[in-house]
Amino acid sequence: MDRTRLVPAVGILACLAFLAALSFPFSAGSVSTYYTSGALNPLFGGLFALVTIIVLAAGREERTDPARSAGVALALGLLIAVIVVVWLMTARTDVLSITWLHRYALAGTAVSIPIVAAWYAYALDIF
Repeated sequence: MDRTRLVPAVGILACLAFLAALSFPFSAGSVSTYYTSGALNPLFGGLFALVTIIVLAAGREERTDPARSAGVALALGLLIAVIVVVWLMTARTDVLSITWLHRYALAGTAVSIPIVAAWYAYALDIF
């Protein structure tokens, strides 16, 4: 498989992993308090992750310019990472019993999105 088609697929999987980590505590109680206790709500990052999936899929299928797709995915990925890291630093830790593990898993999957988007830009010889 060509690198310019493989890397966006990995980016889509990174976005899906972030969305899965974001939806994990919905089986527990006090979820709204958990997500709204920080300065920013990471659910906005989930919205941007959905848009990033569409952008990466359009670049992968060449329905839009792949270089533009990589740039937009990188910008959205950085926005997602900033939102989640700000939430990580300011959220309450006493709301759910899974907070310390879930918070860092959510941050790790959020940071993987701009890393894969930068890899996509590198695969397109933009960097």
